[in-house]
Amino acid sequence: MRSRSLSTVARCATVVALVTTPAVLAGPSASAAGSARTTAAAATPQADFNKDGFADLAVSAPTGTVGGKAKAGYVAVVYGSASGANTGHRQVIGEDAAGVPGDPEADARFGQRTVARDFDGDGYTDLAVQSSSTPSVTVLWGSANGLSGGTALPKGDGDNFGSSIIAGGDINGDGHADLIDLTQVGTDPDSSTALRVRFGPFTRDGADAGSATADTGKIDAPTSLTVGDVTGDGKDDVVTTHAFEEMSEATLFWKGGTDGLTKSSARLDHGASAAMGDVDKDGHADLIMRTVPGNVVENLPYDHGTLKVLYGTASGPSTTRTRVIDQNTPGVPGANEDGDQFGYELSAGDVNGDGYADVAVGIPYEDIDSGKDAGSVVQLYGGAGGLSGTGAQAFTQDTAGVPGAGEAGDHFGAAVRLGDTNGDRKADLSVGAPEEDGAQTSSGAAWVLRGQPGGLTTDGVVSFGPATLGASEPGAGLGTEFQR
Repeated sequence: MRSRSLSTVARCATVVALVTTPAVLAGPSASAAGSARTTAAAATPQADFNKDGFADLAVSAPTGTVGGKAKAGYVAVVYGSASGANTGHRQVIGEDAAGVPGDPEADARFGQRTVARDFDGDGYTDLAVQSSSTPSVTVLWGSANGLSGGTALPKGDGDNFGSSIIAGGDINGDGHADLIDLTQVGTDPDSSTALRVRFGPFTRDGADAGSATADTGKIDAPTSLTVGDVTGDGKDDVVTTHAFEEMSEATLFWKGGTDGLTKSSARLDHGASAAMGDVDKDGHADLIMRTVPGNVVENLPYDHGTLKVLYGTASGPSTTRTRVIDQNTPGVPGANEDGDQFGYELSAGDVNGDGYADVAVGIPYEDIDSGKDAGSVVQLYGGAGGLSGTGAQAFTQDTAGVPGAGEAGDHFGAAVRLGDTNGDRKADLSVGAPEEDGAQTSSGAAWVLRGQPGGLTTDGVVSFGPATLGASEPGAGLGTEFQR
C-alpha cells in the first residue's frame, strides 16, 4: 500500500478541477475577461499581470512560513519575458505584504487556490487568492508594475463565499470576468450546495455587478469546477465533479447564459480531475477527465489512472463521441501501474502552435528508477482526430536537460500548467513538485519547459525553488498549485 502525502480524493482547495477555459494567449489585445477569446484551442487563460504581452506564473506555497506563522502560505509570482520565465523579475506575496488585507495566520494556507482574470476590466490580469482564514478570497490587482495591493471580497451574513472551491470565467459572455463559487442553500442538515456566479466587473472596494445562484436541486458538494466554452456560443460553461463520503457521483454540465448557469440533464462519467481545451479545433472546448475507478474515490490512490475525452458539441460534452487514454494507449510513454494516478493533474494549451489544444498530464505518484512516487509528466497532443498518443512526450527529473534529480516522494507533476511565458504563441509547460527537498525538507520547486513547433524541449528550461526567489523555504510546498 502506498503512502500518500497529498490529497488524492477531493483537492477542492488546491487542484482537483484544473479550471481551464478556452482563450488565446494573452497579449496587448487581451480582453477584459483576462485574455482574448478567438479560438478554444489555447484553453488556459494567460495571466499577464503587468500587461507586457508575456504570460506570468503564480506559484503557490500554501504551507510556507510567513511572519513566523507556520503554514500561513504565500504566492510567488515569476514574470514572463522574451526569454521565458524570469526568476530575476519576481514577487513573493503573503498576507504580510504591503496593501494586502489581513495578517499572516497559522494554517491559513494563503494561496491554496488562485484564479487569474482581469476582474476590474482595466486590461491587467488580477489574481484572486483563496485562504482558509478571513478574508477567504483576496484579489491582488494587476498594474504596469505587476501585482499591487489587494481587496478582500466581501460576503454577507451567513455567506460561505470562498470557503470551498472558486473558479473564473465569463459565464454571461459580456466580456467581463466572473467568479464562480459554491454557496449553501438553507441552514438545516439536509440543505444542499448550489453554484453561484458573481458577475464582473468588480471594483476595488470589492463590489461586483450582481450574482446568480443556479438551481441545483439536491446534489452533494462538487469536488471540482472546470470552466470552458463547450457549446461554442461565447459564454463559458461549467463542469462539476462530485463525491459523497467514499463514493463518487455523476459529473454534471452547467450551461453558461446571460442570467447565469443552467444545469443540463446529462449525467456524465464519474470524474476526479478535469481540463478543457479544443483538441480537435472544431470550435468547441472538449472535456478531458480522469475517471474514478469503480465510482469509488477510495480507489483513486491505487489506480493507474485513465483519461476520458468527451468531445464538445453545441449542447455540451458528448456522451457518444469519446476516447479513452491511459499509459497503455499506443504512443503514450510508460505503462499502466497500480498507484501511478495518470491524470492526477491536467492542463490544456497549444504547445506546438498548430491551433489544436494539447494536454499536460501530471503523474506525481509514478515510480521511476530513482525512487518511488518521484513523479512524471506526459504531454499529449491534439490533432484533426482529437487527442491521442501520437507524438506524446514524457519528462521526469531524470530526463536529460531537466535540472535536479528524481527522488522518492518528490511528486513531480503534482501541479501542471500550460502557458506562453515567452510570447512566441506556443504554450510552455510549468511543473510543480511540492515535496522536492532543497536546503530544507519539502520546500518544493517548479520547472518551466518551453513549447516549440516540435513539442516541448528542455533547451532553456527554467527551474527554481524558494531559495532562488528569496522566499521562506522550510516546508513551503512551492509548486503545490499554479493559477487557474
